[in-house]
Amino acid sequence: MSAIDPAEARERSTPLADAGSAAEPGMGRLLRPFVWSFAAVVIFQVIGALAGLAPLLAVVELGRTLLKPGPVDRDHVWAVVTVGAVGMFVRLVFTAASSGIGHVMDGKVQLAFRRQLAARLGRVPIGWFSKRRTGELAKVVGEDVSAVHPFIAHTPGEIVSAFVVPLASLVYLFTVDWRLTLIALIPVVVAMGQVPFMMTPTRTREQEEFDTAMGRISSSVIEFVQGIAVVKAFGQSGRAHRKFLKATDDFVVTFQTWVHGISPIAARMQLALSPPFVLLVVLIGGAWRVTDGDLTPADLLPFLLLGLGLTAPVAALGHGFDDIQAAQRAVGRIREVLDVQSLPEPATPVAPQGHRVELRDVRFGYEEDREVLRGIDLVLEPGTVTAIVGPSGSGKSTLVQLLPRFFDPTDGQILLGGADLKEIGSSQLYRMVSFVFQDVRLLRASVADNIALAVPRASLDDVVRAAKLANIHDRILELPRGYESVIGEDAGLSGGEAQRIAIARALLADTPILVLDEATAFADPQTEQAVRRALATLEGNRTVLVIAHRLETVADADNVVMLEDGQIAEQGRPAQLLAQEGKFAAFWRSQRAAVADEIEVPGGVRQGDEAR
Repeated sequence: MSAIDPAEARERSTPLADAGSAAEPGMGRLLRPFVWSFAAVVIFQVIGALAGLAPLLAVVELGRTLLKPGPVDRDHVWAVVTVGAVGMFVRLVFTAASSGIGHVMDGKVQLAFRRQLAARLGRVPIGWFSKRRTGELAKVVGEDVSAVHPFIAHTPGEIVSAFVVPLASLVYLFTVDWRLTLIALIPVVVAMGQVPFMMTPTRTREQEEFDTAMGRISSSVIEFVQGIAVVKAFGQSGRAHRKFLKATDDFVVTFQTWVHGISPIAARMQLALSPPFVLLVVLIGGAWRVTDGDLTPADLLPFLLLGLGLTAPVAALGHGFDDIQAAQRAVGRIREVLDVQSLPEPATPVAPQGHRVELRDVRFGYEEDREVLRGIDLVLEPGTVTAIVGPSGSGKSTLVQLLPRFFDPTDGQILLGGADLKEIGSSQLYRMVSFVFQDVRLLRASVADNIALAVPRASLDDVVRAAKLANIHDRILELPRGYESVIGEDAGLSGGEAQRIAIARALLADTPILVLDEATAFADPQTEQAVRRALATLEGNRTVLVIAHRLETVADADNVVMLEDGQIAEQGRPAQLLAQEGKFAAFWRSQRAAVADEIEVPGGVRQGDEAR
């Protein structure tokens, strides 16, 4: 795992680099860098919409000309046809140009958002991820960013047409007969009268619940697929399936509630805007005006043609507002991620002198009122291995995650080479500290690229050397394409094998400080022993901090730190602590008893053997 360098993030930033700012509304911040492109979209759409009225007006004029008594004026007829054809051509050209610019702008906006999200997620504290489901975060990066597409690429054209076409049509129809024009607006008034019913607090709450349910179902799908192998191995596939079905059932209930609330309103609106209803209203009003002698039959024609033009864009207007609301909700969730505070970078980075690590009265809590670590004082001398032991929940993983600065202490200091970690730039820090954790995440890339993640320019010989030290070289050669096999495609690895890939990555990085958070938990004893030998033979005065879960690791350590309830209960050399007959001695005896029970299991299968 590597951090994103702040300078690199600045170089890769886009006009949306400040999109997370809370000072401006989301949509304003979204469109401001692309104001000229957006203006071109609107202007071209206006021209195209107005030109699109030319064919309809040409039909009206042809009707009047052909229905007029006397011989037909051929020149006038062809002039009208030409105007209509030119109008159709202009409409096609300008609406196509508007759509093209809108789609290009949409691509730039989505790219900018995803780059900004990637940069932000690369700098937020790791603990932030633990509080969120994978599916919800995937929805923000994927679905929510994509939800901006209709607003950028389609909504401007729909909104412009919804206003320009009716307004231009109304101006023309009012010049023909203002009374019949008002009658033709009845369907529009009926349809728009339904809009307030769609904006009630109940409908808004149902829409929010629907969006939340969508996030839950996405998360459930991901968790079900990722965890099915584990739950099946423990005979719990039925339970996992029931949990997944419950999530889908809850979604169906939420969806049905949303549909039942919105469908009557949508049905009434669609009925009012439907062509049969519009034509019925115009024909009734037109028949009344014609029979009264106030309107000629030829003048009824524009109302039959343009009357539909009054309602069709209004229907598109409803969809456009739906897209705007969806985009606003999506942008709101995106900005929640962009607004997450990253660990601050020093204005003037300090270079550490050496790699001696010192923790001074370190305190930390994930929540303000609950400390996980309380007053930790610890020194890690260069060239030593420090093993952290203790019961579950004692703060072991939290302690080792402070060293690579996944979190900042809420109080106290962590010094590296005499410099506070907060004063060391992240790029410098990750050149000095590498880490391997129990929960290994490999990239969907080749095995060689995964090993060389921290050293992209490493030669294949260096990659192979690190793989051999991590006791994974022979297994890689068994893959279809060896080191070129892609994780997740033609390289399927067990948990123990994935850990060895991560260990090879750390060995190749060759940093002076190595943090191991139960990094060999899934490895068999032979592999763990090979890894320990590899660490011992590497050049340099390496400082190692490891969470120990096997007696061999504890016995080989230069210093053992026994944590209990977030505090150091005991610390010292293993033999010294055993002689004290304190808490570490009791922990040691419990571990030996566990190993003895493990050996006595029928078949002689030891923990970790299944991971080979």
